[in-house]
Amino acid sequence: MARQNTVFKEAYNRYVAALRADETLPSEPDIAAKLGISRSTARAILTRLDEEGIISWNKRQKVVLRTPTQADLFPSEETDSLHNIIERSFMQRILSDDAAPGTQINELELARDIGTGTTSVREFLIRFSRFGLIEKRPNSHWILKGFTREFALELAEVREMFELHSAAEFGRLPADNEAWRALAEIKAEHHALLDDLDGRYKEFSALDERFHLLIHGAAKNRFIADFYDAIAIVFHYHYQWNKAFARQRNERAIHEHLDYIAALEAGDPVAIEAACRVHLRSARQTLLQSLPQTATDAEALAK
Repeated sequence: MARQNTVFKEAYNRYVAALRADETLPSEPDIAAKLGISRSTARAILTRLDEEGIISWNKRQKVVLRTPTQADLFPSEETDSLHNIIERSFMQRILSDDAAPGTQINELELARDIGTGTTSVREFLIRFSRFGLIEKRPNSHWILKGFTREFALELAEVREMFELHSAAEFGRLPADNEAWRALAEIKAEHHALLDDLDGRYKEFSALDERFHLLIHGAAKNRFIADFYDAIAIVFHYHYQWNKAFARQRNERAIHEHLDYIAALEAGDPVAIEAACRVHLRSARQTLLQSLPQTATDAEALAK
């Protein structure tokens, strides 16, 4: 229900922002298709518009009575992008099944759980399929092919190349760049987590994703930005895959982040690279440790 509510609020804000007085609105299916949501969510949007006096809804006739204002929108903290909502729901489904090879993913079921349209879900799955973790099957079904050690190593290698470049670029940003303010906020949130780590250590995954997304953004490279989809979905969710010693792993990662942030703030290229390499090596080890281990894996983890 919470996910559906978020989808509704995000779609509502998008739709309301484009409305103009005296405009005649299309049918529910047309609204659903335009926003990439389910018909029930489209109906909920119209119901709220009617209740708020923004539209007049008389059977099939729907007319905008007034141009909406900022006060009519849900606060930004209550909304999220549809892509992020689908991504989280997709990963939660995989996590609940322990990412077992052969797990079936049904577009219709996933869309119904989220409260969005199947088109948006299908587009996400098609884009994610490029990384070789899922495969399309007939009748709106997908198969999870399994997260292998080889895939993890390849992904880690590319991630390290991209992030080392992005971190160096971040350290060269001018002092008045907005990214420094965002970094200061993330730094404060790391300290807040440490102050209540026993109760909040599970929140680290989301903070980790925000931190690395900020770093990658400094490169201003469309290919790095596109690759970050795989980074976010795999590396930052792996903190949830292996439940053993999660608190200890997250505490170590938080301290590594703070060292990384200190190096960025100092603008020291050598320190930035060193801190980045230390953290990425830890992330690589944790990712590999989340996979079923063989007798030869210990050597790979030590490299």
